[in-house]
Amino acid sequence: MRAAPSLRHCVCLLLAAILDLARGYLTVNIEPLPPVVAGDAVTLKCNFKTDGRMREIVWYRVMDGGTIKQKIFTFDAMFSTNYSHMENYRKREDLVYQSTVRLPEVRVSDNGPYECHVGIYDRATREKVVLASGNIFLNVMAPPTSIEVVAADTPAPFSRYQAQNFTLVCIVSGGKPAPMVYFKRDGEPIDAVPLSEPPAASSGPVQDSRPFRSLLHRDLDDTKPTTENIPETVVSREFPRWVHSAEPVYFLRHSHAPGSDGTVEVRALLTWTLNPQIDNEALFSCEVKHPALSMPMQAEVTLVAPKGPKIMMTPSRARVGDTVRILIHGFQNEVFPEPMFTWTRVGSRLLDGSTEFDGKELVLERVPAELNGSMYRCTAQNPLGSTDTHTRLIVFENPNIPRGTEDSNGSASGPAGVRLTLVLVLTVVLELT
Repeated sequence: MRAAPSLRHCVCLLLAAILDLARGYLTVNIEPLPPVVAGDAVTLKCNFKTDGRMREIVWYRVMDGGTIKQKIFTFDAMFSTNYSHMENYRKREDLVYQSTVRLPEVRVSDNGPYECHVGIYDRATREKVVLASGNIFLNVMAPPTSIEVVAADTPAPFSRYQAQNFTLVCIVSGGKPAPMVYFKRDGEPIDAVPLSEPPAASSGPVQDSRPFRSLLHRDLDDTKPTTENIPETVVSREFPRWVHSAEPVYFLRHSHAPGSDGTVEVRALLTWTLNPQIDNEALFSCEVKHPALSMPMQAEVTLVAPKGPKIMMTPSRARVGDTVRILIHGFQNEVFPEPMFTWTRVGSRLLDGSTEFDGKELVLERVPAELNGSMYRCTAQNPLGSTDTHTRLIVFENPNIPRGTEDSNGSASGPAGVRLTLVLVLTVVLELT
């Protein structure tokens, strides 16, 4: 009586084994892949073991978190045919083996999970198919495509009496994953204090355990010199006592902006209290490390104050009534960051009545004879320094405009003006008689 349950158990195991033999076995796995670089050829290999007859192999690309599966390749054993489901007509994948798909030039957009589905015929009946699958995540890296260093908040003036913050921004685009970005000064790595948020002027100075100067603007009126003599056409080199020669403390902040193509734009912001005495002609470089790069990528700038502006005036021989353009078209040196320009007329106002004009080009429309001999000053400045340069306007007579007939804007008085004068004279004479 006790042997009956044991017998039933053995019979169940035997039946299960027979069914398994009838159904056959199938195991599927995909060989793991290390991260690959965009542009490389990638082979996805699906390994499977079975004692049954194969029905098909289907490769899927999984998208939208698994909600969408796009067929990229099918092998149909019934008809011994290979079929590509890739949208690209040129067929980006090639069948190397029945279980292998090759992507000749992988792109960042190919990044993501893939699945290999294998089907075999059930031994008991050809109408049923036994399925198994494996999956893999294809991690496609891309090296940065561009790097540049710019100055934030430019153009900006030169400050003689206030400690001035200065920020360099390194912009690195096109990388996946996000690269590591850091700065060097004169070839030496900068040990910067990391910041998660930009320093705010209203929140007080940013603190650090190391010797540190405030990043905030500080107005130290008691340090202003009693007299100030700034020579013209040279870079100003008069610095008040707040400027220290000690090594500055740098603060570094990173921001990441994901792109629609899967890459990341990284911005590294290096901020410190500018010291024109030691920062002028300092070389700053931004360097990038990325697993898809064999060596660091870099861009560099040299902080330089403007010196020796070059003035160009058109026309070279100005006549009464002409429109004169005075333009700064370069310097004796390479200037960084971009300078700002301010024009003034020495001893008087500009032609439009204003005291100064901001811009690289000063335009004087319909110059009158009264401007002959007038002197114009252009002040070019950036946070590293300031320089002035002058030019004198010589206005020649215009044979098309008789002397004394131009108005204050250089326009000639026409016949209507002459007739109006005659009418007024006659009116006065008639009233007197």
